[in-house]
Amino acid sequence: MKRRLEEARMLNRMLTWSAAVILCPLLLAGQQPQPPGPDPVAENLFPPELVMAHQKAIDLSDAQKTYIRSELLKAQTRFTELQWQLQDAMEALVSLLKQSPADESQVMSQLDKVLTSEREIKRTQIGLLVRIKNKLTPDQQAHLQRLRAELK
Repeated sequence: MKRRLEEARMLNRMLTWSAAVILCPLLLAGQQPQPPGPDPVAENLFPPELVMAHQKAIDLSDAQKTYIRSELLKAQTRFTELQWQLQDAMEALVSLLKQSPADESQVMSQLDKVLTSEREIKRTQIGLLVRIKNKLTPDQQAHLQRLRAELK
């Protein structure tokens, strides 16, 4: 569990850092990004931590638990691969950016690799969350929506 938490933190740090790199040109141009509003995607999906934390309250069956655990393990393996891939791509991008002058075409090509890794991470995340949602009954989903609203 500690390893999973550390991997999630590492992924979060990498995504935050890469978002900062992407947003930096906007800030340098004097444009401020819009403050984040409600996330309609997240509002319609259920993270595994939420489901497992309330498994008794939503009457999660043994089959559902087994399925969610299995899908989570598969996704975590993929996340680990993608984290390494993203880290390598980011290091290469930073290395190119440190050059003076920086070769814009090489930087853009490397940025494409970073963005591809980030896209694959998001695809893996959303895929996992959709599979979890699809395994829950409508009543379980409604109960989780209420529990999530109470936690806010």
